[in-house]
Amino acid sequence: MNVRPIIVLLHGWGMNARVFDALAARLAGDFDVHAADLPGHGGRAPLAANTLAAWADDFAHTVPDGATLVGWSLGGQVALRAAIDHPQRIARLVLLATTPRFVAGAGWAHGIAAADLDAFGAALLTDPEATLLRFLSLQTRGMDDQRALLQQLRQTLFAAQPADPAALAAGLDILRTTDLRAELPRIAQPTLVLHGALDTLTPSGAGASLAAALPHAQHVAITRAAHAPHLSHPEAVAAALGGFVRGE
Repeated sequence: MNVRPIIVLLHGWGMNARVFDALAARLAGDFDVHAADLPGHGGRAPLAANTLAAWADDFAHTVPDGATLVGWSLGGQVALRAAIDHPQRIARLVLLATTPRFVAGAGWAHGIAAADLDAFGAALLTDPEATLLRFLSLQTRGMDDQRALLQQLRQTLFAAQPADPAALAAGLDILRTTDLRAELPRIAQPTLVLHGALDTLTPSGAGASLAAALPHAQHVAITRAAHAPHLSHPEAVAAALGGFVRGE
């Protein structure tokens, strides 16, 4: 029996699994694709403790054996934590527009200002749908049929229940405080770091530094992409991801 490789997709902060619909459709012919929701997102209840470690534990226990874990943005930090804490559960990692540390600071120029993150977080907590649509509009600017894409995202992404406020607040705290740089050498899984060269939330330097710090990583920068390459450049993301999983 021909068993297709398993790919599990994990979304970013404030989103839900439906943000991967287009990418999952492109991969479905060759792979067994699953899109998961973070706790408190997509209709899931939040956990009693909404920390990065708790979310990683929750996720690691649902990942099928031998799966490739694809984490976007905050989902990538959850994937990194899961690979560190549960190495036997994660076969490969794909880190999409992900960084070991979102906030800039001493010795780390590849982040955003804490005040900018807090302002975005406040807007998302106040009006999640409008804020996410503005964010997605910026991340897909200049692509063909952007208006049609945004309309489709509105219909699919917001068909699920909005993220739980406690989970949103916890996610913002994770983004604000997480720094995984010291633990990156512990990650033994083969890893693909996929980054948009125009990303301003996780700048391209973050992707290059992340790949350089991981023992078994390759780095691919998508020239015209920003923070949501799977939406703006799904063909390039699917090709890079598929080649990596197949060992090409």
